[in-house]
Amino acid sequence: MEYFLQQLINGLTLGSIYGLIAIGYTMVYGIIGMINFAHGDIFMVGSFIALATFLALVALGLSALPLILFITLVVSMLFTSAWGWTVERLAYRPLRGSFRLAPLITAIGMSIVLQNFVQITQGARVKPLPPQIQGGVTLIEGVTENGTIAVQLSYMQMIIIFTTLALMIGFSLLISKTSLGRSQRACEQDQKMAALLGVNVDRTISLTFVMGAALAAVAGFMFLLLYGVIDFYIGFLAGVKAFTAAVLGGIGSLPGAMLGGLLIGLIEVFWSGYFSVEYKDVAAFSILVIVLIFMPSGLLGKPEVEKV
Repeated sequence: MEYFLQQLINGLTLGSIYGLIAIGYTMVYGIIGMINFAHGDIFMVGSFIALATFLALVALGLSALPLILFITLVVSMLFTSAWGWTVERLAYRPLRGSFRLAPLITAIGMSIVLQNFVQITQGARVKPLPPQIQGGVTLIEGVTENGTIAVQLSYMQMIIIFTTLALMIGFSLLISKTSLGRSQRACEQDQKMAALLGVNVDRTISLTFVMGAALAAVAGFMFLLLYGVIDFYIGFLAGVKAFTAAVLGGIGSLPGAMLGGLLIGLIEVFWSGYFSVEYKDVAAFSILVIVLIFMPSGLLGKPEVEKV
């Protein structure tokens, strides 16, 4: 029982990171109906910016860890948001009226550009960061044949889970209660009609990319603090899994993206803990296939209705 609870905590932590990245996918798809395949690499760029900022602040002599982490997060979100805005301006806006495959190809090209840019400027080797937030709370202690086993919830895991929950609630309220959210929902239904009614469609779409990139920066920052190791390739793997999470939960649905992220994280961790770690990705994608066979719109997604 203790082992199961520990794996549950680990799965929720990993799934929270996937969920934050998946929200960026689902927000963009919900408005323009296209997948931003460069989003995973924006997550990777956010991790590298966070690492560079953290090391720079330490080199400047700052010693207060909370202040360093706060400044690092803000700088990472600002620069990563700029990347997201750039991707929208270069890869999507010029091709918005083109056939649907063109922006997809361009987004994949932007993903390759970001990967190679980071590889050239930062090197191909992994970049380590010593653990900065240590300690935790012991929830349960038990005795087994192999000795004492304890269920622990680290402070870093608490921060990740609560931050994800707060951001999920905040973005849900933003979309349902604010004028920006109403503009986003209007663009999702009909961009031409929204423009005729006074909605600045270009600005709304750009802000959506910026918001998704900011969430990716938060996920990248937490990934760096949790695992302490990053490289230029983490964006591809995390991006594919986050995209899978968005599809599993229902592409276009924010709660669905978070639910899908949590499910992917739990499937990976439980499969690795109870079966073979080599096949954890196979298990996650198999669950996705099974769900889409019986629920093509995902768990919380809505079926698309063709306008005639």
